[in-house]
Amino acid sequence: MKGTILVTGGAGFIGSNFIRHTLSKYPKTKVVCIDLLTYAGNKDNLKGLPNNRLIFVKGDIANKALVARLVKKYKPTYVVHFAAESHVDRSIHGGAETFVRTNVLGTAALLSAIKNASSIKKIVHVSTDEVYGALPLKGGKKFTEESLLLPNSPYASSKAASDLVARSFFKTYNLPVVITRCSNNYGPYQYFEKLIPFSIMRLMGGNPITIYGDGKYVRDWIHVEDHSSALLLALKKGIPGEIYNIGADDEVSNLALAHRLLKYFKKSKSAITHVKDRPGHDRRYAINASKIRRELGWKPKHTFNKSFETTVAWYVEHMGWMKKALARTGRANTHL
Repeated sequence: MKGTILVTGGAGFIGSNFIRHTLSKYPKTKVVCIDLLTYAGNKDNLKGLPNNRLIFVKGDIANKALVARLVKKYKPTYVVHFAAESHVDRSIHGGAETFVRTNVLGTAALLSAIKNASSIKKIVHVSTDEVYGALPLKGGKKFTEESLLLPNSPYASSKAASDLVARSFFKTYNLPVVITRCSNNYGPYQYFEKLIPFSIMRLMGGNPITIYGDGKYVRDWIHVEDHSSALLLALKKGIPGEIYNIGADDEVSNLALAHRLLKYFKKSKSAITHVKDRPGHDRRYAINASKIRRELGWKPKHTFNKSFETTVAWYVEHMGWMKKALARTGRANTHL
């Protein structure tokens, strides 16, 4: 793959891992990263990457003039759109307005700014399996690309709306947009509001893991590197207007994940505290990723069983990154 990729939200967890993966795999590719550096965006996530191949711009995707200038100056061949508010709890307890502004209006502004750019061959709009709603624990049903959009949280509904905005730009303006919907990601550089790094942080600080309700909430987990490889295939081979589900078929309950962490840190079961459940908590997510495997030839390299401990070890070994990230967001003394 040659040329330049414009990556939105590239200082976040998945975006930064995608940039690292892409620059490593394709030595002739350059990346222009635009990120507003809100609480979950962290320039340290991009530390050590070559300056001659990565251009970082602090900015808002809703700033159409800025995006248009970047496109005119760097003439990107591809766009990968990660930038989003993504934490369910914040969308429930902090208010939905920020999520609608960033995820819906931000996506509309971004696509408006690039819709006439002749250099752009493909746009990947990165979404989530949460737009499909919830599945029952039993029965083995999985989400397909034809599943109805039935989001149950303000976050999920804002992502579903952004998907529809992206689809409309394909239909109305013939913009070459591909939509991807991925399951839960794990791996390095994830901000500490998410389950795995938050639980690691709690245990390392001598605090119990907090689990919502009965803990029997099942998620389909995928390593962020496998997600990155799928996104690159969507850029290269994905058909505009199509949707591709991305998942590794690794279903694990929150409670089972917590017990894995207890085993790793040699803690007793008393290091788990059950707390009041959150409103509208989806019971189970599971992805049918047969379409991207069949049509684009993708398959994951990581399994949760083999990669979970290496992920935990990364956080343990990167205490400096952890403390700096917490200090930057005003949480330096919360758990460490």
